[in-house]
Amino acid sequence: MLALSGCSSLWNCTDTTAERGEAGVRVQVEDVSGRPLGVTAEVVDWRLEPHPQVPSEGDHVSFRYRFDGADEDFGPAVDACAVDEERVALGCQTVHSSEAFERGGVLTGDSRLAVEHPERVAGVLLVPNDQSYVGRTCEEDLKDGGGPHPPEPATLGDQL
Repeated sequence: MLALSGCSSLWNCTDTTAERGEAGVRVQVEDVSGRPLGVTAEVVDWRLEPHPQVPSEGDHVSFRYRFDGADEDFGPAVDACAVDEERVALGCQTVHSSEAFERGGVLTGDSRLAVEHPERVAGVLLVPNDQSYVGRTCEEDLKDGGGPHPPEPATLGDQL
């Protein structure tokens, strides 16, 4: 019994959460330690338009994005947010480089965001933190969890 209690004290599980990086139209994607991954993510363009399958829902934010330097199978993911003039998030979602298609050596994708007030949208920004890392937390697994984790995904009302 003493050996077991001695072993358990060696399980120093610690979680750390990365600071959210500065959002922009074009960002250098960074890992959970804040180091650049050598991948650039960019919002190529955006527009307001009705969703083609449910036009009765009104305008959605339709945007195109690209990842330069990403691996098409296991590349990074970043949060994309429609923002107002003060850079307050009106709606966000995570876009994955692995869901994009290769065109001319870069990975390009299309997505849509439903926002409550589309008339307030002033742009679409990307948060540079890689959201593709899915590590176990200490709470989930005291023995094998812990370590650095990405920041919480951006959500409605966050100041970017």
